[in-house]
Amino acid sequence: MGIEVKNITKLYGSQKALDNISFSVKTGEIVGFLGPNGAGKSTMMKILTGSLSPSSGTALINDIDIQKDKLKLQKKIGYLPEHNPLYEEMFVREYLQFNANVYAIKKNKVEEVIKLTGLAPEANKKIEQLSKGYRQRVGLANALLHNPDVLILDEPTTGLDPNQLVEIRKLIQEIAKNKTIFLSTHIMQEVEAICDRVIIINKGEIVTNQELKNLKSKTEQLIEVEFDFRVEVELLELLPKLIQAKNTIDFVYELTFDTQEDMRHKVFDFARDNELKILQLHQKHKNLEEIFRNITA
Repeated sequence: MGIEVKNITKLYGSQKALDNISFSVKTGEIVGFLGPNGAGKSTMMKILTGSLSPSSGTALINDIDIQKDKLKLQKKIGYLPEHNPLYEEMFVREYLQFNANVYAIKKNKVEEVIKLTGLAPEANKKIEQLSKGYRQRVGLANALLHNPDVLILDEPTTGLDPNQLVEIRKLIQEIAKNKTIFLSTHIMQEVEAICDRVIIINKGEIVTNQELKNLKSKTEQLIEVEFDFRVEVELLELLPKLIQAKNTIDFVYELTFDTQEDMRHKVFDFARDNELKILQLHQKHKNLEEIFRNITA
């Protein structure tokens, strides 16, 4: 088992940042940890790295209690915080070598992570000269230096351009084969691209913990249709198994049905019976962003 969280609660005075949180992440799994601002994500990540103590409950990283042996714990974890702290006056290779010395790591490991994270062209530059995207790479390279079993990444793709996003995404997927990866991000497309499972937290509580494929395969079906004339929503509500009818713009309507049955033929029948013409019609699938909004609203 990579990460096991048991009944973690964190209080700041009388305010509960985390309320009896429990979950687990297996080795080889990439889990996205999502939630609105202030939901408790960063608090949970700081607890897992041993930099913050819970008010109650416990967590294990590869069977190591986070509160009992923090030195041993830190050897097992690679951590990239949201606000990536770097010594900007140092050169990239110099900075990584400095941190490698802390872990008593051989020099060739520095060159290995430089190559792995695509830092070779920038390795002889000062960190202060780097773009935000390359600074993120330096932080990720630093997290990988000691070959940790568990990677905890807080907003790892912040500031990356589209090409860098693809590269870092591939890198995370590659290193996940024999590591546990727990990442927080606001970029839903990244979660959909690389995560196996999603944990969503809201107001300090877990509101969903599901494999991504199961989360997205709900029975709801969305159909977007454009008629040649405005239709009263009350009339559309006569359609079978309809949950919601919404006029999005002009004569375009978004219809939500509580079924996996293809309801397009019902919409065609409705148009015929009401002497309407359909100008366009297509099925839509809820993306993770829509699911996230519905769950945390």
